[in-house]
Amino acid sequence: MILGLLDGRPLPRTALDERLAALRNGPRSTALPRPGSSEDRQLIRWVAQVLLTEALCEAVAAERELPVTASVTASGTASVAASATAPGPARLDQRAAVELGSITAAAYEGSAAVRAVYDSVTAEVEPSPADVAHYRALTGRPPVTRWHLVLPDGTFEADPDTLPTALAEALRTAPPGEWVTVGPWTALLLATLAIPQDPDPAPALRDAARRVAFVRWLDRERAQRLTLVEGLEHPGDPAQPDNHHRH
Repeated sequence: MILGLLDGRPLPRTALDERLAALRNGPRSTALPRPGSSEDRQLIRWVAQVLLTEALCEAVAAERELPVTASVTASGTASVAASATAPGPARLDQRAAVELGSITAAAYEGSAAVRAVYDSVTAEVEPSPADVAHYRALTGRPPVTRWHLVLPDGTFEADPDTLPTALAEALRTAPPGEWVTVGPWTALLLATLAIPQDPDPAPALRDAARRVAFVRWLDRERAQRLTLVEGLEHPGDPAQPDNHHRH
């Protein structure tokens, strides 16, 4: 009974059994499928793929001499913890988790080795100026106008369209620096500000490009270095008997 093969070396199934036991005895155990069911077998396959991803990245981290140090997980299995990053699990936002895929996202969140390899693999990935320009052309919107107003009791910024219509019209036509009183409102238009609606897209595009690059790299490494065993195939493998879709 093995978890799979990494570079031809068998990995013990112990880590899988312990991870499953922790899930079944954990606070969300009632949300898990019934033991022995088809859905339960798919859960076992899914957890196995997370563990294999972690083991693969631990091997790569060691080969690349990444700044990680050996430690022991709660299950007692050998693992790593990043010495150059914050301790404990990471948390991905929903978009990042979807782009990485559930297996890789779970491995990333739970394993410092996966995160260290991710940083190493994607360190030089950057969106091109053409990609940034194209994104801006598709999503860019004109700046939003904000008025910096002075009231008798303080200052604030507001969209002109949110002000009482009569007050907004009076402020538009008043000479600069002149107080305006319309009904119960008294205000002075101090400045007109143009605020971009869209922040710089480069950081978000960079993160998305890095996730794509890592997924492609990881798929190649899995194909070349991991050998799966019967019963612990990828849950999405159409050849395994529990991969079916029902309505």
